[in-house]
Amino acid sequence: MFKLFEKKTRWYKQFGSLSEAEDQVPLYKTETLWVGKKKICLARTEEGFFAVSDRCPHNGFSLGMGWCTPEQTVVCPLHRYAFDLRTGRAKTGLAAYVDTYPVEIRPEGLFIGVEETVFILFGDPG
Repeated sequence: MFKLFEKKTRWYKQFGSLSEAEDQVPLYKTETLWVGKKKICLARTEEGFFAVSDRCPHNGFSLGMGWCTPEQTVVCPLHRYAFDLRTGRAKTGLAAYVDTYPVEIRPEGLFIGVEETVFILFGDPG
């Protein structure tokens, strides 16, 4: 069977160093970033950095305008719905979940991974 498309994680560099990321996103704060074609909320807790979809599924408000808690949640500022930063699942409210994205700290900076569907020019015989 030949495949024409496959999913791959593309890594986007957001900051040139860990200290630059920490300066831009203080502890228990959030920042909205464009990562590829996605609007993502980057949050920082004592456990590190987390990336989730910026759009609250309840009413579409920006999670980057909210805040995060020591319990590893991000809180939407509009109706105070909270989402687990590790899993994306709703902790409060009626909304089901937000997408999560992997974050890597590398010697050359902070990267966020976004899964993308890519076209395979000649197919994959596997």
